[in-house]
Formats: sequence, C-alpha cells, structure tokens
Amino acid sequence: MAQSTLSAARLAVLVDGFDRSPAYAGLADALRELIGDGRIGYGTRLPSERDLTDALGVSRTTVTRAYALLRETSYAEARQGAGTFTRLPGGRTRALDRALWPSDVGNGVIDLVCAAATAPPGMAARYAEAAAELPAHLGGHGYFPAGMPALQAAVAASYDARGLPTDPDQVIVTPGALAATAVIGAALAGPRERVLMEAPTYPNAVRALRTGGGRLATLTLDPFGWDLDAIGSALARHRPRLVHVMPDFHNPTGLVMAESERAAYADLLARHGATAVVDEAHHLLHLDDERAGRPFASYAEDAICVGSASKSVWGGLRLGWIRAPRDLVDRLTRARVGLDLGVPVLEQLVLTRLLTDGYDELVAVQRDRLREQRDALVAALAERLPDWTFRPPAGGMALWCHLPAAGATALSAEAERHGVLLAPGPSFAPEGGLDRYVRLPYAIAAPQLVEAVDRIADAWAVVTSGRATKQAAGTGTDPVLVA
Repeated sequence: MAQSTLSAARLAVLVDGFDRSPAYAGLADALRELIGDGRIGYGTRLPSERDLTDALGVSRTTVTRAYALLRETSYAEARQGAGTFTRLPGGRTRALDRALWPSDVGNGVIDLVCAAATAPPGMAARYAEAAAELPAHLGGHGYFPAGMPALQAAVAASYDARGLPTDPDQVIVTPGALAATAVIGAALAGPRERVLMEAPTYPNAVRALRTGGGRLATLTLDPFGWDLDAIGSALARHRPRLVHVMPDFHNPTGLVMAESERAAYADLLARHGATAVVDEAHHLLHLDDERAGRPFASYAEDAICVGSASKSVWGGLRLGWIRAPRDLVDRLTRARVGLDLGVPVLEQLVLTRLLTDGYDELVAVQRDRLREQRDALVAALAERLPDWTFRPPAGGMALWCHLPAAGATALSAEAERHGVLLAPGPSFAPEGGLDRYVRLPYAIAAPQLVEAVDRIADAWAVVTSGRATKQAAGTGTDPVLVA
C-alpha cells in the first residue's frame, strides 16, 4: 500500500486538548497513544515541525522536543531528507499473538478474522490512574475468586440500570467472556448433559461451554431470526441442560431478538427445564436507532448472563463476568476455582474506574468508530461485490455475507494469498456447513476495509473462475483462531 502522510491540520484535531504542563511532554504522550492504538497508522509520515508548530500555535521547541521523545521511545524514526515516520517499539508485529495471527500479519496482510477494535482514547490514562491505587492493595494476597467487591458492585449497578435488579454477590468476575462461559460449562454441563448451541454461532463459545464434557446439540438459526417452533422442537428432542443464546447483535449474524421472542423463548426454556446462558458481549454496540432489548434474564429468572468489556472497550482489558441466580453462585464459584483463582488486580481497578466514571463516553467513541467503519464496508461491498447479499446490522461488529455460490472455505484460502485473512462460514458451524457465508468484521479503519474488499473481490474472481488452488483440508477448519 502507498505510504500515507498526515497533514498538520488533521494532526492538530487528533491531539486537541493535550496536556500542556509541559507542552512538549503532553504532545508526545498524545502522539504515542494515537500511534499505539492505530489512529495514526504505522509508517505514516508526520507533518514537518514547522507546519505542526503553526497548526498547534505552539513554539517550535515544543514540537522539536515532542518529536525527539517519540524517537527516543521508538514511536517514530527520522529518515534523512524524507521526514519523521511513525513506528512502534518492537516493530509492526510487536502486539500480535501467533495463536491469533500468522507471522506475516503486519507486512501488508489485513486481518478480518479478529472482530475486536483498538482501544478508545484515554485508556492509557485510566491504567495510570488505576496504578496509583494499586499500592493500597499490595498488603493482601491479591486473589479474588469472585472479583473485587467494588467491581462486583459496579457490574451489579450496570444490570440495575438496565432494569435487572442485581446484588453484587450475584456477580463473578472472570478473565473475559470465554472464561465465564467455560466456568458455566464446567459447573453445570457434565458428560451426561446436552448443551444446545445455535448454528451459526461464535465458535470459541462452543468449546468453552463444553468444558465440563457436555454433549453438543445444535439449533439452526433462521437467517431472519429465531424460529420459536423449531426451538420448541429442539428442546423437546434434546432435553438440554444449557442453551446458549445471543439475543443482542448475535455473532456472526448481527440479529437482535424482539421483546416478544425473548418472552416466548424464556417460556419454552422453563417448560423444558433448560437454563439459558445469555451471551451479552455485544449488547452495548448499538449503532443505529435499534438498541438491545431488555435483558433476556428479565424474562427467565434462572438465566445466567455473560458480560464482557472486551468488545465494548478493548480486548486487552481481559475482563468479563457472570451474573447468576443466587442459588447457582456457590456452585459456579467452586467450578471457577478449579480453572483459575481470579483476575489481575490492576485490570479490576481499571474496569471499576471505567464503570463508575466515563464508561458511557468510551463506549460512545467505539460506536462512532464502528458506525463509520461499517458504512465504509457496506459501500465497498456494494461497489466491488454487488452479488453478495447481507443485512446491514444495527449493531455489533460484523457483516454476515451470503455468497452467490458455495466457496467460502476456498475463498479464505485464496484471500490469504491476496493478503487478507478471513473466517469462512464453516468456522461458525458447530456441526459443519455454511460454506456460502463469510463473516466480515468492520473493527479496523475504513481505508483498510476498502482495501480488503478490493483484495477479496480479486480472490473471489479467482475462486469463481475455477483457478483457485484446492485446499487440502477444506472442511471448516479455522485458518486461524476466530476472535
């Protein structure tokens, strides 16, 4: 891709409000955060010192010293005769886990497997504030199997605000939503129990909910919503102990369950003695007028809710939680201790601060980003792949695209050769199928999404022409771990 250049006027907007005590340090801090979270891309040419001085209305020394700090901390490099360019400590791939990304990501490869956004502005400051509180907790052992009391109270208050009265002792804090789901599976679904999962569904949830050895059964999700008659039949046939439900911006389809459907679904579960495990990781990510409905647990008192800060704030804040009926809390806590003894104190302090001050503002920033990126992806697909069909979701993080012909698995292999990583439909099918679907997250910057669609269109042309190399194992095996 062509080298990008950032204008002084645009950079002045991005750093507006930076700390001016002293100004050079505040400007450097603001620039480091912008570069670190991707709002200023890797290898971008920064404006000249003279131009930025004029745009910010500061002294030339301020900009010179700020740029020097960026270079000293490896967030920028000077190129003789060319200017100052952004970089990152450790290089472009410094933050990429090899389990999620192959080694060539960052060398022009665009990841559309991981549906996770970069951190919103202000996260570094929140960590710094929380670190200042940490010494007060160093005198204890640091283990909180159910979570730090202040965080339990903050999470409980968030349910209260949604119309679901919750006591702090009904909350168990975990290292992410998947860990929460694994605790539930370990506690409630042993080898003799059935676990009913929707298809399509988030693949990692399948593995997590079967931690206790539960036997998998699937429920086909209608492309237009939840078929209550089919759900009733599946419940009667399989008699599951647990049923995994994503009523709010379902992953990967983006569907939202209507209020009437929530009530009817809850009634069916009660009739058949099944417990709902309600994945609410995306419920805050409403991008249009359609917001998530009342909590599913408002209709099903024995439902177990799973929440997370990873999608609404940042994946690096590895915190999720369980909101459970009182009679299940002890059982879940005992199961949790068999998996881990708690999450880091610092992260709990960060999330407590967020939930009690500024959480709505941070989530609003993420919504604005996702809305812009979703619209860019929709427009690019309409231009380059007009025969692909999808329903633009009112929220969440991804489009669920229906291809005009089967070939999603072959497309994912060909797209990788064109520099794009994709998660094909079979990745989301617990028992196979869905090779006419592909999930396209819009969690990265709009220009990258447009470039990705261009590459996908080229790859699809190869696949449909019959020129694609056959994949040796094209049966739905994930090319990389889906996030």
